[in-house]
Amino acid sequence: MFLAKNSKSSALFALGLTAAAVSASAAAAAQPDNVRVIVAFKKGAQQNGKAAIAAARGSIKEDLPSIDAAAAEVPSKALGDLRNSPHIEFVEEDGRRKLLARSRPSGPAASTPSTGAPYLAGQLVPYGIPMVQADQLPDTYAGNRTVCIIDSGIDRAHEDLAGNRLSGHTNPGTGPWYTDENHHGTHVAGTIAALNNAATGVVGVLPNRQINLHIVKVFGPEEWTYTSTLIAAANKCGDAGANIISMSLGGDVPSRGEERAFNALAQRGVLSIAAAGNDGNNAQSYPAGYASVMSVAALDENKLVADFSQFTPKVEIAAPGVQVLSTVPMGQGRVATLKVGATSYAPGSMDGTPAGTVTAPLAAFGLGDQVNTAVAGKVCLIARGSITFGEKVANCQASGGVGAVVYNNAPEGFSGTLGGVATTIPSVTASGVEGAALQNQLGQSATIDIKAVNYALFDGTSMATPHVSAVAALVWSYFPACTAEQIRSTLDKSALDLGAPGRDVYYGYGLVQAKAAYDRIRTKGCVN
Repeated sequence: MFLAKNSKSSALFALGLTAAAVSASAAAAAQPDNVRVIVAFKKGAQQNGKAAIAAARGSIKEDLPSIDAAAAEVPSKALGDLRNSPHIEFVEEDGRRKLLARSRPSGPAASTPSTGAPYLAGQLVPYGIPMVQADQLPDTYAGNRTVCIIDSGIDRAHEDLAGNRLSGHTNPGTGPWYTDENHHGTHVAGTIAALNNAATGVVGVLPNRQINLHIVKVFGPEEWTYTSTLIAAANKCGDAGANIISMSLGGDVPSRGEERAFNALAQRGVLSIAAAGNDGNNAQSYPAGYASVMSVAALDENKLVADFSQFTPKVEIAAPGVQVLSTVPMGQGRVATLKVGATSYAPGSMDGTPAGTVTAPLAAFGLGDQVNTAVAGKVCLIARGSITFGEKVANCQASGGVGAVVYNNAPEGFSGTLGGVATTIPSVTASGVEGAALQNQLGQSATIDIKAVNYALFDGTSMATPHVSAVAALVWSYFPACTAEQIRSTLDKSALDLGAPGRDVYYGYGLVQAKAAYDRIRTKGCVN
């Protein structure tokens, strides 16, 4: 069965940078002596502002006419003169935005088999679907709403997504919008709209092929994008007629230009929703930190806030975000098992590992930082640390090893990634506790079995965000005359209060509730 795969997405935000460090931060992604910035023009001064960029020997990388601005690479030494131009309103760092999912060790899917009503038999119903009351409100009218997903694309041919009403935009350099190298966008889309089709996969909040999904792909294999790219993507959503923009992404550098863009979209009647962040602290993520954007926290199946979910006064609402089962590109999920001697373990997945089965004696391979032919024909037991997982597994393979187990330097389990290092041997991870036990089993027969599947468990405020986006679309579809702000207010007022009474920094107003929101509008109207 399809139970788990780790995400390719990092749980880390873009590194925080002070204004003094703007040059150093952007130069790494631009030319050696250049910085990437957003240049905002004074009203009516776009042409002269662009001329000022050219005079500074800068080059425009993204035109942002909706906010009277442009993203440009500019020599760092020219920044002062550019800021002093009479045609320039401000110059700010063009920061980074990253995907916000966390790796998930293998484990049982928190889902239940469908019984035939309201979903066809033979599917799994992820716990988040009934938790947000999506099973109590049919998506009969969802065809009048459009959800725009800004992410890493989607596997359009997925067995549980094909047949949806799909359209999209491709950002230059990321590949087509209907492909997904990071798996993240496909997972998000599945939570929103995995199909109600018998004997196949899972169901989403909006499972009956009614909702319009517009995909704007901004993440390629690099797993990050510029703030200016996000601004342009959000405006593409608006131009495509999106009612809701779903953003499972963020970064810790605020942007005046980005805030201006989302304020303008709100004025156009678009509801923007973003992940609160996965650092488990009170740092603010953006765009979730803007007043015009709903910030979403993550809960587990017991309705407790996840330990990784960031807590700030901007957190507005909460949704399932721990051990969420959803779609990934066909065949790209992994289910791993490990048995040594008579003991069966529940290993974590190593992203990028090939599927397959090997059986061989377990052998110590230290930190895996050197080639050692003593492990030829054996399964390498490797300690975490010193070098990357990809290098460790590659060194095992170069030594003649036929499989690899990387154990943690802390008691808990984890999942890893080969980081693009191509290997042909199967590899898994183990907790620190399991690693200690495995060291006492050296020489015993070890079997690693990795199967390719089409579904995966992810953690993250990335996973909570599409629950809220889909519920917003579901409720709004029944009352299309309501405004975005009225739908937002209703979702807040009808949320299941959790944590401290009233709004708090961990849960916001509480767990989003589809049926309760519907009932509230049905009883009290859009203004309530």
